[in-house]
Amino acid sequence: MTEIHVRPATPADHDAIGALSVAAYRGDGQTRQDHPYEPHLRDVAARAAGGEVLVAVDEATGAVLGSVTFVLPGSPLAELATDGEAEFRMLAVSPQAQGRGVGEALARACLRRAGELGCRSVVICVRDFAADARRLYARMGFERAPELDWSPLPEVTLLGLRYPLA
Repeated sequence: MTEIHVRPATPADHDAIGALSVAAYRGDGQTRQDHPYEPHLRDVAARAAGGEVLVAVDEATGAVLGSVTFVLPGSPLAELATDGEAEFRMLAVSPQAQGRGVGEALARACLRRAGELGCRSVVICVRDFAADARRLYARMGFERAPELDWSPLPEVTLLGLRYPLA
């Protein structure tokens, strides 16, 4: 099994991250062609300007396997985080790399980063039908936070989760 390395994304990674993000979101039914969220998924430069984009790569091949955007309150990308919290968004794993622990590696990197910054918790949202993601986050110790639930579009329900840091 190849090793997964998580590191800050570079501009050279942006095209691959944008493409895999769209493929992942389409693959699990979160978006479809011409969906209004896809331009945001593709615009990795804008994500990098508003937060920290992390990328998971296959150490043997250097292939980009997944990415996530880590943000703090006040970022134009922050949707849930308040003072003392961090948030991560747009976690996406290439459909070809799913089931290899890439998503968990990216989420754990965000938890470590939040801890380094002295945050008291990490908040995220997940689609209501994303059973695999919800299982992963529950296994990692995220707790349901119904007060964070919201809906950016009529057909989209997002469930809030919180990870308390020590």
